[in-house]
Amino acid sequence: MTTAAVTISPADDGFHIRWADLAPFIALAVIVLFGALVNANFLSSANLINVITRSAFVAIIAVGATFVISSGGLDLSVGSMMAFVTGIMIMVMNHLAPSYGAWAIPMGAGVALVVGSLCGLFNGLIVTVGRIEPFIVTLGTMGIFRAFITFMTDGGSLPIDRSLREAYRPVYFGSFFGIPYPVLITFVVVLLGAFLLYKTKYGRRLTSAGSNVEVARFSGVNVAAVRTIAYVIQGFCVAVAAICYVPRLGAATPTTGQLWELQVITAVVIGGTLLRGGRGRIGGTVAGALILEVIANVMVLSDMVSEYLVAAVQGAIIIIAMLAHRFTANR
Repeated sequence: MTTAAVTISPADDGFHIRWADLAPFIALAVIVLFGALVNANFLSSANLINVITRSAFVAIIAVGATFVISSGGLDLSVGSMMAFVTGIMIMVMNHLAPSYGAWAIPMGAGVALVVGSLCGLFNGLIVTVGRIEPFIVTLGTMGIFRAFITFMTDGGSLPIDRSLREAYRPVYFGSFFGIPYPVLITFVVVLLGAFLLYKTKYGRRLTSAGSNVEVARFSGVNVAAVRTIAYVIQGFCVAVAAICYVPRLGAATPTTGQLWELQVITAVVIGGTLLRGGRGRIGGTVAGALILEVIANVMVLSDMVSEYLVAAVQGAIIIIAMLAHRFTANR
């Protein structure tokens, strides 16, 4: 038992600075410099605030994905789950608005957090108890959640009640000392996620489960429980992102969150977390989310590449990131 405990302890590196930790931030700095050279308006305060705010949603969800991927899992359903949770939240708020007025907003948000966590629990239990590959499970639930929101909206849109729009707008458009609320919420999620992953017993068990399942089990780690909780955290983060996202468009549609799973996984991977599991890098994940949004913004501001190719560029980035991981692992 002593040998096993010593074996897995290096997996918990804490905040030690290594090349893998710095690489995403260096890449972000290079891309920002390139954006400034391409268009002088890139570094304007309005544009930078817009970029950071737009990246908040993917960053929040990607924090949850860091837990799932670090545990050796994968969640392809986050985009569809986002749409489903958004639809449920709006339906609840619209139903409660006539009786409770603006209080319907926090009540709807509370329901969203519960629904998101339950969706994550559903994914986690099927993966761990059912012993089915995460790719297959979440591919299936991705279709289920997307079908539910399409049914709920009847293929159209589900708008938030007019009486709630003005009261809800500040959650996305408001700021505190110039810092948009979605950015502040992202900061809180990142801090809590980093504390949970790096400074708690659960975080150490998660890392050991993702690094070596057999050693973790031999050390007394309940791998199934650890991985299930990771999916619950993922669902909770999806709900937090949905709460911030709703006032931006004011409605839920069948296309809400479409392809976000690609952005989320890409952010985690280019942030330095390996898809096979192990040590998660939450700081790198946030940098990865910013990189994706900065690239999209540069593509819009310049005429070098069509903005319709953003998804293609993101797909290329995740392939390059995986090749980089493989290259560094073999050195």
